Amino acid sequence: MKVAIEASRHDTVGIDLVAMCVNDLVVQGAEPLFFLDYLATGRLDVAAATEVVTGIAEGCRQAGCALIGGETAEMPGFYGADDYDLAGFAVGAVERDAVITGETIATGDVVLGLAADGIHSNGFSLVRRIVAETGLAYTEPAPFDESETLAAALLRPTRIYVKSCLAAARTGAVKGLAHITGGGLVDNIPRILPPEMAAEIDGDTWQRPAVFSWLAISGGVEPAEMARTFNCGIGMIVVVDQDQVDAVTAALSDAGESVSRIGRIVPRGDGPAVTLDNWKDPWRA
Repeated sequence: MKVAIEASRHDTVGIDLVAMCVNDLVVQGAEPLFFLDYLATGRLDVAAATEVVTGIAEGCRQAGCALIGGETAEMPGFYGADDYDLAGFAVGAVERDAVITGETIATGDVVLGLAADGIHSNGFSLVRRIVAETGLAYTEPAPFDESETLAAALLRPTRIYVKSCLAAARTGAVKGLAHITGGGLVDNIPRILPPEMAAEIDGDTWQRPAVFSWLAISGGVEPAEMARTFNCGIGMIVVVDQDQVDAVTAALSDAGESVSRIGRIVPRGDGPAVTLDNWKDPWRA
C-alpha cells in the first residue's frame, strides 16, 4: 500500500486484499462464500477509496464470493492525510471429509507449481528499499519491462487461484495445496508436509518473471534470501500422486493456470523440509 499511495495507483490493492484471504481458504479445499473489508484513513479521499473498493469487488468476482459489507474509518491524527490501511476477512465452506490437510503426502508424490502474476503481496519492504537505492521513480518505465511503469509492474495484483484449485480438488487427487506468500517456497511448503517428508524443488523447471532478476541484481539479494522473501514466480503449489499428475494438470490448465512440474516428495531424514536444486545463482543466467 505504501507503493500504491506514493504512486497514486489504488486499483489493485483491493484485489490483493481479497487474494490473501481466499487463497488461504482454498488450500484447505474450502470455497470462499463471503468477504468483508475495513478501510482506515486520515482523510477520506473519495476517488481513491472508490478505486480501492472497486478492486475489492473485482477480487470477490474472481474468487466467486460475495462482498457483503465493510467499515470505513476516518482517523485524522492517527494516519497521515493521504495514508490509508486495509484489512479484511473471508469465510469459506468445505465438507469435513473433503478438507485438504496434506496428511497423505508420501514419498514419490509430485509437486506442481502454478505460475504467479508477479510479486503478489509479499516482500514489499525489501522492494521499496531497492527502489529507493536505485533512485527510480514509480512513474518511470520499469527497467525490466519498459511497456509499463515501475508502479504498475510492482503492483500487478495477486493471482486468485480459487476456481482453478477447486477444479483440481474435484478430481479427488489433490493431496496438498500451499499458497506461496511471505516466506516463499522455503517456509510455506512445509506447512502441508508430514514431519517425515521433504520437498525437493528444481529451480530450472519454471520461468521466473523478470522482476525477480531485477530485484536480485539491483538489490544484491542472495539467492537463498530471494527464496525466503518472494514467491519467485510460483504462487501456489499442488502435491499429487505421480499417477494423477496428468489429470490434475489438465484440470488446472483448463481453468487457466500455467502449470509446471517443479519437484518431488522425498523422505526428510535429518535434512530441511525443502531443498532447492539449481538455485545457487539463477538470477544472472
